[in-house]
Amino acid sequence: MTAETTGPEGPITDPAGRLREQRGWYFYDFACSVYSTSVVTVFLGPYLNSLAKTAAHGGDHVRPLGIPIHVDSLFAYAVSASLVVAIVAMPLVSAAADRQGRKKPLLAAAAYLGAGATTCMFFLKDDRYLLGALLLIVANAALAVSMMLYNSYLPQISEPEERDTVSSRGWAFGYTSGALVLVLNLVLYSAHDSFGLGEGEAVRICLASAGLWWGAFALIPLRRLRDRRLPPPAGDEGAPRGAVGAGWRQLRATLTDMRNHPKTLAFLLAYLVYNDGVQTVISQAAVFGENELGLGKTTLITAVLLVQVLAVAGALAMGRLARTHGAKRTILGALVVWTFILLAGYLLPAGAPVFFYFLAAAIGLVMGGTQALSRSLFSHTVPEGKEAEYFSAYELSDRGLSWLGPLVFGLVNQLTGSYRAAIISLVIFFVAGFVLLARVPVREAAREAGNDVPERI
Repeated sequence: MTAETTGPEGPITDPAGRLREQRGWYFYDFACSVYSTSVVTVFLGPYLNSLAKTAAHGGDHVRPLGIPIHVDSLFAYAVSASLVVAIVAMPLVSAAADRQGRKKPLLAAAAYLGAGATTCMFFLKDDRYLLGALLLIVANAALAVSMMLYNSYLPQISEPEERDTVSSRGWAFGYTSGALVLVLNLVLYSAHDSFGLGEGEAVRICLASAGLWWGAFALIPLRRLRDRRLPPPAGDEGAPRGAVGAGWRQLRATLTDMRNHPKTLAFLLAYLVYNDGVQTVISQAAVFGENELGLGKTTLITAVLLVQVLAVAGALAMGRLARTHGAKRTILGALVVWTFILLAGYLLPAGAPVFFYFLAAAIGLVMGGTQALSRSLFSHTVPEGKEAEYFSAYELSDRGLSWLGPLVFGLVNQLTGSYRAAIISLVIFFVAGFVLLARVPVREAAREAGNDVPERI
């Protein structure tokens, strides 16, 4: 028996209408993934740090509000700050969306706040590092909030048996757009002289174009997705709609309920730890490649493009491994590979793009599979009927709590003056995540959640 897909006035029984919404839903990943790939992973980190170096007038530190910040750590600190902002914002927005049944206006607000902040990165030049840090914080937090709302549509637009397919297609759309725009960025940046542009101007155009792309393609899901008014959480019927504290009450209620499923909570903790390492490697790879290895932008863009293409193949390959060896064992194997990737990065010789490409290929092959299988494995441990609230906590772990890794990376770099020390410090997240995940009896967790346990899990 499958759960009904509910609409504004009851169940959606029209498969064509459901398919229309699903196709629109895919395009939000297509819209916003360009920001993650082009802005966060490739261009903004090195460029923002270069603005800070200009403002430091030959020194090693800038001092916003009198706080000394090493110029090479500014980007990492800004990423960390943006995720702290997201932690505060997501429960509040989630409460408003659930209580008022108006996700789409909130998704639109978050999407266009992020797209607008990204487009304004065109104005970053000279010593405007503070403006750059502010725009990064706004855009990154807005992305986290919008992705929380975007993911929450999945149970409403798809039947249970088709969610894996719908979710995977969303990932594929995102990787495809990231690769496509990176090719265009590579052409513009590599041939900027031919276009009559300076290097900084080319970077600013690449940054702003990601915001324009995000805003333009966000129109498709915003036209096709529909709002759904849901009943309030049990025991909270009398609370005023849109109450400021509602998000935090709902989050506390979910975490309290998770105490009845400690094995599910244990998996979420393990995921929080190793995913923090994954997200930090992705966001800091370009900074490491440019400042420590002395690689040019063309090399970095090509490497990230390689990651995007191989992430799709890696996800499919790890999916096949999971069918044979189980998702948990496959993720544990991937965490071992992540550890070796960091060790290889620490030993990587400067000025050697070929070795960096091999490293990028390894990242691509494990990145997509680690993320996809983690979401799949978590779904087995979620009690039936509580998918939405549990996946809200999962999204908070995925994006809202991934601030410790960038903070550790920035602090180690500031204290040691070495990006190699900073990159190797991230090993702790994968080792700790491995140990925590290895201790989670996922088969028992699925059984205690009342779910059917697959032969391989």
